[in-house]
Formats: sequence, structure tokens, C-alpha cells
Amino acid sequence: MAADSDPESEVFEITDFTTASEWERFVSRVEEVLNDWKLIGSNVGRPPEKGEYTTGTWEEKSKEINFADFKFSVTHHYLKQDSVESEGKEDEEEDAFPLAMQDLLCMNNDFPPRAHCLVRWYGVREFVVISPGTNCEAIISESKCSLLLSSVSIALANTGCQVPLFVHIQQKWRKMYAGECQGPGVRTEFEMVHLRKVPSQYNHLSGLLDIFKAKIGCPLTPLPPINIAIRFTYILQDWQQYSWPQQPPDFDALLAGEVGGVEFGKLPFGACEDPISELHLATTWPHLTEGIVVDNDVYSDLDPLQAPHWSVRVRKADNPQCLLGDFLMEFFKLCSRKESTEEILGKNSVEEEGKENTDITQALSKLTEPTSVPIPKLSVSNMVHSARKRIRRHRRLDQSPLNNDVLNSILLYLFPDAALDKSDTSEAKATQSNPGGKHDQDKDTEDYNLFNLLKSAPSDSLTYRLALCICLVNFYHGGVRAVAHLWQEFVLEMRYRWENNCLIYGLAAGSPDLRCCLLHQKLQMLNCCIEHKKARDESRKEGGRDKKETASCENGLLGPDSGRAGGSGGSPGKSWDSWSDSEDEFYECLSDTEEMKEAPAEGAKGAKSKPDGRLQPHGKLTLLNSDEPLYIPITQEPAPMTEDLLEEQSEVLAKLGTSAEGAHLRARMQSACLLSDMESFKAANPGCTLEDFVRWYSPRDYVEEEVTDETGQTVVRGNLSARMQIPGNMWVEAWETAKATPARRQKRLFDDTKEAERVLHYLAVQKAADLTRHLLPCALHAAVLKVKEEESVEDIPSVRKAIQQVTSHASKLLRHPNPDYKKLEETINQLMVVETIIARARSLKAKFGLGKGEKGDKGVDPDDLEKFVGSLLEEPEVAVIGAGRGPAGSIIHKLFVSAQRLADSSDEAALLAPLEDDPGRVGGSDDRKPMGGGSGVPDFPPPAGREILLRTCVPRPAPYSKALPQRLFCVLMREEFRLAGAFSSDTSFF
Repeated sequence: MAADSDPESEVFEITDFTTASEWERFVSRVEEVLNDWKLIGSNVGRPPEKGEYTTGTWEEKSKEINFADFKFSVTHHYLKQDSVESEGKEDEEEDAFPLAMQDLLCMNNDFPPRAHCLVRWYGVREFVVISPGTNCEAIISESKCSLLLSSVSIALANTGCQVPLFVHIQQKWRKMYAGECQGPGVRTEFEMVHLRKVPSQYNHLSGLLDIFKAKIGCPLTPLPPINIAIRFTYILQDWQQYSWPQQPPDFDALLAGEVGGVEFGKLPFGACEDPISELHLATTWPHLTEGIVVDNDVYSDLDPLQAPHWSVRVRKADNPQCLLGDFLMEFFKLCSRKESTEEILGKNSVEEEGKENTDITQALSKLTEPTSVPIPKLSVSNMVHSARKRIRRHRRLDQSPLNNDVLNSILLYLFPDAALDKSDTSEAKATQSNPGGKHDQDKDTEDYNLFNLLKSAPSDSLTYRLALCICLVNFYHGGVRAVAHLWQEFVLEMRYRWENNCLIYGLAAGSPDLRCCLLHQKLQMLNCCIEHKKARDESRKEGGRDKKETASCENGLLGPDSGRAGGSGGSPGKSWDSWSDSEDEFYECLSDTEEMKEAPAEGAKGAKSKPDGRLQPHGKLTLLNSDEPLYIPITQEPAPMTEDLLEEQSEVLAKLGTSAEGAHLRARMQSACLLSDMESFKAANPGCTLEDFVRWYSPRDYVEEEVTDETGQTVVRGNLSARMQIPGNMWVEAWETAKATPARRQKRLFDDTKEAERVLHYLAVQKAADLTRHLLPCALHAAVLKVKEEESVEDIPSVRKAIQQVTSHASKLLRHPNPDYKKLEETINQLMVVETIIARARSLKAKFGLGKGEKGDKGVDPDDLEKFVGSLLEEPEVAVIGAGRGPAGSIIHKLFVSAQRLADSSDEAALLAPLEDDPGRVGGSDDRKPMGGGSGVPDFPPPAGREILLRTCVPRPAPYSKALPQRLFCVLMREEFRLAGAFSSDTSFF
């Protein structure tokens, strides 16, 4: 029927074979990627400089493509080089070899210490790799490998790409690659062999040369010379002959409490194990020919001491245990604890603390009950100490987290003033003024002011020392239970000092420093309370009548309730009962009652006020309404505030809203200090006006100008500024409300009793996690100082830069109200890395005779050795000047000799067994030619790895073909034998 049908109709019945298959689509996708990356056509570049593969910048870019439902990743690796101007050379070099073929013969970058394996094996500066996707299985079958290689060959031919294209085959760990590079009339095939064991006939240079010659199959006679480069790598693993310089902490002394208190201020530092695990010595013969060197199964000329080039690299131990890092990390882990102090210390401690709290709460009631016992014996401080003694008495020794000796040592370190004679006030004041024993000029240094960046606390402060002790106790003396125990004792000490008017040692005087951490601010606030209470108690004892001295010392004893916040002033003539009913105050005000008895009518209506609370005349100014001098009054200091109180106050003010009533109330709350100063000014300057107050308090708001009076004379007249004359001005309203009351009789702006109890309660309720968060900035501060101190000894530029980066990073985190603790953990890890680098430097210096107290070898310049050791830390591989005959080379040689002698003497069986019969040996050159004189023990162990690079340029496949580069890279190791060959052929003539 087909013959009878219309020929035109048959066209539509025939299958369309032009439809692309999955394989063709895959080839097309590869070509698209090569086009997108502009790898089409010839590429021009200058020859790579010596060492450029190591020092240069390697870049890569990737794309995903599919072969049906199988994913592949295409990656372009290339060395970033400056573009080369090639005008005028394109015509001359039209038939030039591709860059990859030129690189096969280049000798400037043999055995690069840090590069992709294909760069090391083939010396190429640019290549593309096609590998199976992340979750795809490896290409193992030969048919699939052949299909991929065919795809690569077609894509290169279709696009004219001259960049070598590799396919990753077999299991990924085997690093097996096959590939191809095409140029005008030339092609290079990249082949690879990978075996577990080294075949005996190819365990030397002679056998490998036979493989190379057979593979290239050169028909020429004589054969062109073969260039040979050889590298043997020797590994030094046994460092026992050189003791690790790190001195471990004396755990026994710490646990027994035998160390002095000053030891608690020292952070541990250094690695507990040697951070340098191995030293790799690479001996290289870069330019050899077949007739110069002999290396076969009988004899070898390859003596490492005779190698012209030596290079060394060190292998670092994986995550060595470092003391400072562990110290910080263990402390940091406390941040995640949820238990309270009572829960941590256990049920017995909770019961005892309940008794303690009962004693404290009953102390106030007992003070008011009729009793024959003297009042001082029923004070709050005595109740606290009786509770403390009861806790210690009922807590068994085996249940106490902290040893008493250790606890006493820590408390003595935190509070050294406790050891001083309390009667010797001059010495106590001296230690208080300079708690850390630092000189004034030391406080101007960058390290001292580091607390400002990290928001921690000064390094001579109590908070800083507390952080060190908490870290120490957590790490060495019982973990979180010991921390809770120490904190409990610390809080009790704070209450004792408050009740007994003992200033807290190691805190700067004055208001809380908002640059420091909140805990430090709280302790400073407690110290302010103690200062105010102490001054008031001392002035009460003195009973002096000098107003200036009394006011300055007492600074605000209990006076009439003048209602600062509400603006309604109380009368000085109020009865004692009405004063003591204030729920915010609790004082013994004997001196005030006596004063009031002497002057009961002061400030009464119609009575002439007497000046009170004067400090000194204000220059030559006089009151505007009289000729009396204008006196500066004694005023109350503004109430000190911590940052949480400031934030709380700002929230209260913000909640008042924007209404007129809210704004008015907000202004009144903010003018409490202004009202107090006005009352003090009125008391010191009877008959004064608001203008007088403004002339002293805010001179810029009193504007003076020269005017001409009625008689024509020029006089100076003054008026309040425009803002002071606005209707409803708060200053005017406050002035009308203010009563003439000296500072000592005003209601205190700063209620030290109330604030002290708030601070003590705040401290008492802190959990271990809260305490850790408060002290973490101080711990990081101490760690940074310790690292800087240790680095200054070793002088490592990269470490100095790393410390600056860590400090900057930590500063940004810690100044945030709620820092990211995961990022803080990263900061601790960065400090651990820095500590490890310093420990490595010390390890290497000790091994090369540059440690503390070591003089080193005679005739060796220590500066050169230090530079060499520094390079070992910074660079992947360091050339040894003078090879085995140089100063560093002789030291390395001695290290290997010592290790060989030590290994030989520790294994008697090795002395009896012949070297040839050792089944564990690789079979290297040292097996055939012992080195080390007549001792029988070689200076070097068998090489752990041997790399042999063979290169030549011969015509293939015919004698009349172009002379093309051929290369074979051989790797011989204990459990690996690899041949990576690049064989070029002329495709124009076969």
C-alpha cells in the first residue's frame, strides 16, 4: 500500500529523527555554560611567575546542569591574573598551543603547597570540572565514564574552547579525573591510575621512567631528554625529646587553698597538649635528567641531606585543649542555667536561708520591742552574721561546695581591706583610693580604658576581680554550686558593709559609671548609699553646730516633708510624729529635733527669717532688693542613678502621655532637684527674688542691658530672658512653691536606705545565669588583656590584628542591651583561635631553641630563626635557606636524628630485624641506602610520600608530528599509588 500511496503523504508518517536526545541536550547544555563563561576560542596569557600558584588568588564559579534527571555541577577554576595586551601577536601566534599545554612544561610552580589537586598534578592555571551533584551517586561504570568523556570531547570541538575540561569519575574520595584539552590541530588527554599499593617494579624512578617512555611511544632515537623533578616528604611525629613548654596549673595547691589571694587574679593560658603535631620536611630536586641521578631497586642517589631545596610545613593539632578558652567556655555555659541560688545549693541550704531571712525580717520588729538587751546587739548586721554562722554550722563539710580555706582566700582577694586594722583609718583610706595599686598614669593607657569599649569594669575594680574569682571557682572548685556558694557569701558581705558603714573596697567614688556593666553600677550605688549613711552617722555623733560642716557631711538628713514631687511644701514647725510617719523614711534624727527645739518659729509666718545653709559669697554680687551679698547655698547632690533606674524613670515619664496635664506632671517630676536648690537659695538669702536665683543658677537667663534713665544717665538694668517670662513657666511656679529650707532639713533627693535595700534585694535574687551575663563582659575583658599580654612576648602581627578584630566585634555585641549570645560564643571561639596560635608559636620556638632561658646554637642568628618560625605560622610552606646546610636546616636535621635514635632505642626488636624485612616500610630510597654513617640507624625515616614529575616534548603519534608536551606526575605513598598523565598528540597528521 505504501507504493500506491501519495509520496507526499508518506512524509508525515515517518518518525522525525531530528528530535534531540537527552545526551544531545546534555552536550548542548555544556556548550551553553562554556559560552556563558566566555571560554570560547583561544586564550592568551603570560607565563605564571615563580610561586604565583601559591601567592595568587584562585577563583571559581559553578552552575548546575542535568543529564535527564541526573544532576551535574560544572565548576570553572582559574588563577586571577592581570589581562595581557596582545595586539599584533595574534597573527603570529595563531597556531600557538593552548595555555594548558604550555603550563604542562612550565617549571615555575612545581609542587605548590596550597592548590587544587589538578593544579598540583598537571600544573594548569585554568580548568573546568564536571562532577556529580551533591546527593548524586558517583560515576563508576565504564560506559557512563566513556559517555561523559565523549560529551566533553564533542562540546570542546563544537565551541572551540581551549580550556581543559575534566570529569570527576569513580568515588569522590579517590580524586579520579579524566579529561581533555583541544587546540588547533592538537589534543591533550588527561589520564589517571590509582592503586592501593605501590607495585614493586614501579617503586623507584627507573620503573616510572619505563612507564613514561612506553606511554609516549616516541619513535625517535635517541629519545629527547626527560626533565625530572623529585620531592620526598619526611614526617617528624615524635617530639618527646623536647618537653612541651606549657606549665599546667597547680591543681593540688589550688584545691588545698595554699595559694595567696593574689593568685586568684591570674587567668590560665596556653595549650594542655602540644599544638604542633607533626613537622613535614620536603626535600626537592627541581631539575634533574635521566643520566644525572640513579634511583632503582638496588641503589639510590636521593639523599635528603644533598637535596638542593628544603621546605618545611607544620601540621597543627586538631582543636587542642587550651586553658583560657576552656576557662571562658565553661563560664559562658552558665548563661544557660535556669536554677536559682537556693535550688542549686540544695534543700538544706534553702531551709537555712529561710531561717536567715526570718532572722533578718524579725530584726526590725525586735528593735521596737521592750528588751533588756542593748540595741546594738539586735542590729540587722548582727542578725545577718548570726544567720551566716548558722548556715556554716549546719552545712556539713562534705556538702559545702567551697572549701573554707579556698573561700577565705577568695574573700581576702576580693576584700583586702578586711585584713587591715580597722582603727588604722589612714591606711584603709589609702587602699580605698587606690584599690588596684595602680599609678595614675596607668589609668590613661588603652588597656586600662578597654572597659569603656566592652562595657565591663576597670581592671582594678571589685567587679573585675569578682568575675575572675567566679570563673576560677566554676572551673576548678565545683562548678555552678561553688559559684552559687561564693555569690551567697558575697551578698552577705555587701549587707554587712552596708549595716556597718564600711565602704566597699575597689570601687571608684561618686555616682555609678554608666560606661560600666550594670552589676558594677549597682555596687557603686550601694557604695554611694554607704557614703551618705556614714556621713550622716558621723555628723550625728559630732553634734556640731556649724551649719556649713553639718550640711556638707550629712547631705540631707531627714527634714520636713516638703513634697518635692507634688510641689506642696511642708512647714518646719511640724511635730516629730508627723515626720516619722513617712513610709519612705526611717531615721534616728536626734540632731534635727534638737535644732528644731532651738528654733521652733523659723520660717513661721510673720517672723523674720535668719540666713541658713550658706556656703560662700557669690563674687561681688548683691541681692537686687537690698545691699546684702548674694550667697551660694549648700545644696543637695542630685540622686545617683543606674542605667536600669534611668530607663525605668524614662518609661514612667513616657507613659504620662502628651496631654497638657501629663506634660505638667512630667515637668514637676523633673524639677525636684530645681525645687530643692530654690529652697536652699531662699534659706541662704532671705528676701531674695527669682531674678537673684536665676543670676546664680542660670546666668544666661538674666539679660542685662545699658539704658538711659530719666535723668539722662546710663544705667545697667536686667530682666529675665524671654523663656523665663512665658506664662505658666515652671521656674516661676516652683519659686512660688519653694519654702526657705536649708539642704540639711529638706526631704532627701537621694534616699540611701531605700536605694541600698533595693540594691541588696537585686543582688540577692540574681541567679547563676544572671550573674554570668553581668560578669561576662568583665571575663572577656580579662581574656583580651591576657591574650595581649601573652602576644607582646611572642610578637605575632597576625595575632595583634585578630585581637583588634575580636575587641571591635565584642564591643558592638556587649554595648547592646540584649546581646546575641550565639555571637558572643563565636567571640570566645575567636579568642581560643588566637590562644592556639600563640601556643603554636611557643611550641615552635621551644623546638628551635628560642624558648625562654635558651641560648640556642652558636653561630645561629636568633632573629633569622624567629623570622623563620613566624613564617611557619603564617605561610603554608616555608623554604629553608641553605637547605640542610643552613642554620634552620641543621636544627631540623638534629630533630630528625634525635627522633630516630629515640625510636630505635625504645624498640629493641627494630635493632635485631634487618631493614629489608620490615613489612611496614614503603620501600623508599632510605631502605636501599642507609644514611647516618656506620651507626646503622638512618638520620631520616623512610619518606612518607614521594612525588616524581616527568616532562618532555616529543612528536606524537608519528615521527613527522609536532613536538608536543608530555607530562607524568607520580605519587608514591604507604597506601596510595597514583599516576596522573597528560599526553598530547597531533591531530593534523596521523
